[in-house]
Amino acid sequence: MADLRDTLETHVSKGLLPGAVGLVARGDRIEVEAVGSVDVEGTAPMGRDSIFRIASITKPIVAAAVMMLVEEGRIALDDPVEQWLPELASPSVVRTPAAPVDDVVPAVRPITVFHLLGSRAGYGFPSDFSLPAVAPLLSELKQGPPQPQSVPAPDAWMAALSRIPLLHQPGDGWLYNISSDLQGVLIARVTGRPLPEFLAERLFEPLGMADTAFVVPADKLDRFTAYYRTGPEGGPELVDAADGQWSSPPAFPSGAGGLVSTAHDWLAFGRMLLAEGTAAGRRMLTPASVRQMTANHLSPSERRSAGLFLDGMGWGFGGAVDVEIVEPWNVPGRYGWVGGTGTTAHITPSTGTVTIMLSQLEMGGPSFPALMRDFWRYAAERRP
Repeated sequence: MADLRDTLETHVSKGLLPGAVGLVARGDRIEVEAVGSVDVEGTAPMGRDSIFRIASITKPIVAAAVMMLVEEGRIALDDPVEQWLPELASPSVVRTPAAPVDDVVPAVRPITVFHLLGSRAGYGFPSDFSLPAVAPLLSELKQGPPQPQSVPAPDAWMAALSRIPLLHQPGDGWLYNISSDLQGVLIARVTGRPLPEFLAERLFEPLGMADTAFVVPADKLDRFTAYYRTGPEGGPELVDAADGQWSSPPAFPSGAGGLVSTAHDWLAFGRMLLAEGTAAGRRMLTPASVRQMTANHLSPSERRSAGLFLDGMGWGFGGAVDVEIVEPWNVPGRYGWVGGTGTTAHITPSTGTVTIMLSQLEMGGPSFPALMRDFWRYAAERRP
């Protein structure tokens, strides 16, 4: 059986991406490898403490922050969000998912905190990106691959969202991404504090996640990786350099995918979830909240409608939950997600395992890249 270094090196050596970091932890045993370099120029070798744009594995972190507010009684799962997000007080809904954006009906129920946490608010991406109501999500809200310096500030972003119809009625189905951005805005408005400030005080500092933020300061840029997509010749094509879009604070800190982090930082978060909300002797969340986060809340029909997004998986709060064994790495109850910048992080409560792989190559669609699949296969083979 190939070891972790070989698993990563197989892909890096082909020139498809400059480097990667992989981590598999079970209890006190941590296996971590860093291969390749931080960029295609080989400016510096990849390190275990290299910093990556983690994209959508931001989502579980932001969902955990929302659950903190629920536990404090500042919001409730069944609360309509319009009291904090008045832009969503009277949303319209396209008559059918394929209808033009001006063929709408009123929403029959309010959008609730529960709808946001479960990505069932009615806003977001379906399996068919060609639907008319999807286009303004990309053009006006800058959804898609993260581009933090292009997204307007939260109030302007919310105003734009209020002019876009929902794809379906609140609570009637799962759609990807926007609910997590709305969670970030919700946290800021409920607390009266910027999202980065709240996350730093309530999660990152207590958990020792020293390199997790929405911006990379100048004294850490030497550890920050460049970000690529696959170019026309098949090799990596630069999207964002280390001193690019994440070198200054964004106007819109994206709860759906704006964070940078390291493998060891996300490990601290994952271990907190495995310990049912406790870290370093401190209670961050109750066991009930963690179980609610990491449980599947989707019906079989909702999972089927998600298509490739959720093959064999359901959805909890901020992350997917394995419900079927379709591949060797699927374990019922495994919770986590992937990031469009080439990242993946999961916890498996039944084995006490945290698995994290961070790379720099943008995913080309909802199907999982070969590197991720090989990493998951390796992690599954390491199970006790």
